[in-house]
Amino acid sequence: MSSTEKMRVGIVGATGIAGQQFIDALRNHPWFEITAVAASERSAGKSYGEALRDAKSGAVRWWCVDAPPAKVSRLPVVAGSDFDASSVDVVFSAIESDPARELEPRWAAARPVFSTASAYRYEEDVPLLIPGINLAHAPRLRAQQKRRGWRGFVAPIPNCTTTGLAIALAPLHGRAGVEKVAMTSMQGISGAGRSPGVVALDILDNVVPYIPGEEEKVATETAKIGGTLGDGAIEPAPIVVSATCTRAAVLEGHTETVSVSLARACSPEEAAATMREYVGGIEDLPSAPRHMLTVHDDPFRPQPRLDRDAEGGMTTSIGRLRSDALWKHGLRFVLVSHNTKFGAAKGAVLLAEALRRDGYF
Repeated sequence: MSSTEKMRVGIVGATGIAGQQFIDALRNHPWFEITAVAASERSAGKSYGEALRDAKSGAVRWWCVDAPPAKVSRLPVVAGSDFDASSVDVVFSAIESDPARELEPRWAAARPVFSTASAYRYEEDVPLLIPGINLAHAPRLRAQQKRRGWRGFVAPIPNCTTTGLAIALAPLHGRAGVEKVAMTSMQGISGAGRSPGVVALDILDNVVPYIPGEEEKVATETAKIGGTLGDGAIEPAPIVVSATCTRAAVLEGHTETVSVSLARACSPEEAAATMREYVGGIEDLPSAPRHMLTVHDDPFRPQPRLDRDAEGGMTTSIGRLRSDALWKHGLRFVLVSHNTKFGAAKGAVLLAEALRRDGYF
């Protein structure tokens, strides 16, 4: 696509962390151009740049390293409830699940909606897509359109903790069959957002051992992503996932320790080669990593500070890959994935690229 053919993009929830990550991910994008932004009622009527500035302190509430593009800063902000999806070609939704439940169908009636919210992840006609892993499930979007009478669709991305795990499991499942997974996460605080986010006095010098709803999401979503597309439905994979999700004093990046029971024997060396050789068929997309997975031999890797931004935050880093005597055919490893890049906005942009390439809009 040439620059004159760029699709018009609207971002809803544009002032929050996920919305800002969308703006950053779409900076100088060859296919998409931001032409509309929407946020809360208190931001409506201001320019985007004005909406980022705290009225009392004067602080600019911008999360990303590079300043927002000047053109985006000048855009007028409309209230999310008043946003007209027909004014753009594609909608990226970065709002909470409760308002998403009400608003995303309105937008999907006219345009494709790519969402970071969990509101529609578990609907029967809504595939949970990760480019390079399970785009074979994308035809469910056509069924969704037909069933609901929409011109567009709702395509939510998985939970950020699920994303790294599902990517790591995909090549192992294809080679040796994944049966059971025991996982403990140490999740970056940015995953909780900024308002209200994680209170500093709760997280400094601490690990919080519980994230409400997270463990159930990981178990359900991993099985759905790894499932098979049958006649009229996605049949979840028979993978049992036992997850313990914790919040650690790390800004960005989710670290997960993973133990896997396989149906067939697979040595650590074979597993490492399988992961390194894994090709997801998305190499032609603008936001895609060169490698879906990066496998480290250094036993002190991966680490969130060193590895979360590898390949633009779009690769899942694997290390400490070894046998696990807990299972007959067992492996264990550590992974790091970027929760606000592949696990959020940039992953949603990659999904939009994949579905645009494949003719879904």
